[in-house]
Amino acid sequence: MTPVRVVDGDTFEARLRIWFGQDVVTLVRLRNIDAPELKSRCDAEAKLAVEARTTLEEILLSGAVVLHDLSLDKYAGRVVASARIVARDHADDVGELMLAGGYARPYGGGRRQGWCG
Repeated sequence: MTPVRVVDGDTFEARLRIWFGQDVVTLVRLRNIDAPELKSRCDAEAKLAVEARTTLEEILLSGAVVLHDLSLDKYAGRVVASARIVARDHADDVGELMLAGGYARPYGGGRRQGWCG
């Protein structure tokens, strides 16, 4: 899997190898986290959203990205998956890194809470 671009703190576009010589580019939503939206209702959320997007981009560029536990989102417009960054001596869950840094919060489905107060 090769990251193409980061959309926001919990979604990125990726090039996935589906068969020998066959790649698809699709949006990947990180499973079990919710990051602030760039199109927000308050300045605080907008600022945190930019920080979350930048942090996710840095994480995805820090090692090889491996997706697992893939499924389609409820509208079948993107993939929902967990991701790991595999470096020389360790593997880290991307969602857990985003949670630990305060750039996202746990999400189990349903209506998401706002980030503005």
